[in-house]
Amino acid sequence: MAEFICRLGTPAGEVVTRTIEAVGVNEARARLEREGFRVFNVTPPKMTGVTGLTRLGGRGGQPKVKASDFLLFNQQLAALFRAGIPILQAITMLRKRAASARLRVVLGEVEEQIKGGAALSAAFASQGSLFPRIYTASILAGERSGALDEVLNRYVTYMRRNVALRRKIRGALAYPLFLLFASGIMVTFLTVYVVPRMSDLFSGFGTELPIVTQIVVGLSTWLSSNVLWFGPLFIGGSVALFLWSRTAGGRMKVDAFILKIPLAGSLVVQLSVAQATRSLATLLAGGITLVESWEIAAESITNRELRRRSSDILPMIREGRTFTESLEHANWVPPLAIDMVGIGERSGSLREMLDEVAVFYDAESEVRLEQLTTTLEPAILVVMGGIVVTILLAIYLPIISSISGGAGVTGNR
Repeated sequence: MAEFICRLGTPAGEVVTRTIEAVGVNEARARLEREGFRVFNVTPPKMTGVTGLTRLGGRGGQPKVKASDFLLFNQQLAALFRAGIPILQAITMLRKRAASARLRVVLGEVEEQIKGGAALSAAFASQGSLFPRIYTASILAGERSGALDEVLNRYVTYMRRNVALRRKIRGALAYPLFLLFASGIMVTFLTVYVVPRMSDLFSGFGTELPIVTQIVVGLSTWLSSNVLWFGPLFIGGSVALFLWSRTAGGRMKVDAFILKIPLAGSLVVQLSVAQATRSLATLLAGGITLVESWEIAAESITNRELRRRSSDILPMIREGRTFTESLEHANWVPPLAIDMVGIGERSGSLREMLDEVAVFYDAESEVRLEQLTTTLEPAILVVMGGIVVTILLAIYLPIISSISGGAGVTGNR
């Protein structure tokens, strides 16, 4: 997929500029015409400077280096640069001591390219999508400014926050997911194994079963008798749904749906604001222009729907609009974040204010994450507990009724 800058006429008669990803010019033009635009011009962006370097070829589909290994490598690399160790010698030392086999192979290739005269940034960029664009752009900025160790330190700080946030999210969601999994196994066991065996006992009572028992037994009998086709159908449907969610259209729809979920949607927005502003601040601190910085930082927005809404920001900046105005046009960035960015832009301290925005929304996302988990845990317990209690009632009510009926008959005698 390549990126094209398109000059368009809207149905309302306005002339706008939009960036779109497509295989070629013809596909980009056809897609825009289907959306109702009049296409005046479709051109790929210039591939120079930071943008050109970070889009260098490379081998797609490579396995990524683990975030923890990559973080440790950059911490050690920054320390070696501060100590005055030459680049080639530093890479050689870290290659020999790397715990990750994958990282050793990659550093070996980087080492060979540096020996051949390539700059460190070009050597990393040649690995394609293996390393984030923000990383290779930061290295290039450090080479230009002669402060490679400082740039690496800023990137290490940036990466530490990202890794810590990922761990926090995983940790917060681990217990609710465990509850859901354990409860699902219990319900399946009761429904498929216990209830069918109890139904034989119920048939010998000779009395009408309670409504709840009839419903549970009927559902259990249906599942047991149709498990040979229902099981594969369920598994196949789940696999098909998963594969669909991995397609471009499926991801877009899933991400758009997530934004509509209470608590979860606002959490995604806050995380995206924190990630994008932190990435942008890191790049601006390295001396990269706002246009090039935002083009790279926008890729840190993992939600496809939010990224789609942000597609007009880059063309607007290129047209000379303020960054604040461009963010407002995206129609998803919280007003407070826009106000803070506006203050920073007007005062000439945009990078510092972007750091403040990232810190603020990091804290906000932690609060929202805690709210989400404290809501999920009791909700899962109530729902799954209610299902289990219903199944147990369906099992015990006929037994209790039979015992009560038997006791009544004995008393009459």
